[in-house]
Amino acid sequence: MASINIQNLVKKYGDGFPAVNDVSIDIADGEFMILVGPSGCGKSTLLRMIVGLEDITSGDLTIGDRRVNDLAPRDRNLAMVFQNYALYPHLTVYENIAFPLRLAKMDNAEVDRLVKEASKTLELDEHLQRKPGNLSGGQRQRVAMGRAIVRQADAFLFDEPLSNLDAKLRGQMRTEISRLQKKLGITTVYVTHDQTEAMTLGDRVAVLKRGILQQLATPRELYDNPGNLFVAGFIGSPPMNFLPCEVSGSTAKLPFGEIELPPEKARAAEGKGLLIAGVRPESFEDATLAPKDKGGATFSTTVDVVEWLGNETYAYIPFEAPPEVEKQLRQLEQELDGEALRTQLVISLDGASRIKEGETAEIWMDAAKLHLFDPATGENLTVDRENAGEIPGAKVTA
Repeated sequence: MASINIQNLVKKYGDGFPAVNDVSIDIADGEFMILVGPSGCGKSTLLRMIVGLEDITSGDLTIGDRRVNDLAPRDRNLAMVFQNYALYPHLTVYENIAFPLRLAKMDNAEVDRLVKEASKTLELDEHLQRKPGNLSGGQRQRVAMGRAIVRQADAFLFDEPLSNLDAKLRGQMRTEISRLQKKLGITTVYVTHDQTEAMTLGDRVAVLKRGILQQLATPRELYDNPGNLFVAGFIGSPPMNFLPCEVSGSTAKLPFGEIELPPEKARAAEGKGLLIAGVRPESFEDATLAPKDKGGATFSTTVDVVEWLGNETYAYIPFEAPPEVEKQLRQLEQELDGEALRTQLVISLDGASRIKEGETAEIWMDAAKLHLFDPATGENLTVDRENAGEIPGAKVTA
């Protein structure tokens, strides 16, 4: 096992485009690090630079106490699990797992011991003499993981390993990978575009956009304190609501009414003009069911659509936004692989709510959970920087 230090790493291709642009990440020994972002953000390129499948244009990469920029992949002692499993169809499960050990000319008895240890850990004992073509997708993925385990590598690298599995099997494999990583205590770098995997698996998560690191933090820190509009829109499902907002003194004017801001949020917005307010769907509640002992604001609005899911209810409330906000949201949609950020408020209510479509309802909102973003830069003006991890290049807001 070993730590991985990524210092100002840059990858440029022939046209000069920086697929990875000045990224710095320190991955501790035994840490589970997630690289996440939409398609084309540079996460897989960064992973391939770590393993040695992509040349480094500039910057330094250190594994343990070795600078490995110029080392071949076989000399870095890393084990990689690919999206397509990369198994040999003519070999049995046993021989697929044993393959790297055979290459290393390891003694047969030791090969057998290591393969059977990995097989037991991954519950593959009854499949050892089968061929990959006779296995399910989840079983093939476990075989690929077994081949990585026997390598006794310094770190595991996963490149979207669950993207070919159905939703139910992805959930099962997430649990298996998490349990295995904790048991082995091995440094792991995991690439995904699926925020559910990022939030459930990682000790820390690095969010990338166009090759640039946006924020590096724990899943909870990312969720509670997104550093900018991009991170706020990418992390969370349904995504955060974005609303036009003007602040005067301690009062924030939103499309559905006015709310009183906590003093620290009001100070951050002072003199900023038109802003974008961000509020997560679960920061709302049916006013008749809202906690009486918590502060907040209540407003009346007409509900357009209601979706009752049993344990919770989603209500949709359309609103109008000025051109400046519309433009920023359309740009954000493109950056998020086209995920719609419509000018409607999506709120998550308790399943016991009796709110109906077309009726005027009283809605409660937790004003303390509101974020304020600069529409020009996307910067979160109200982020709690002590609890937001690393936000590269961010300005400190008084």
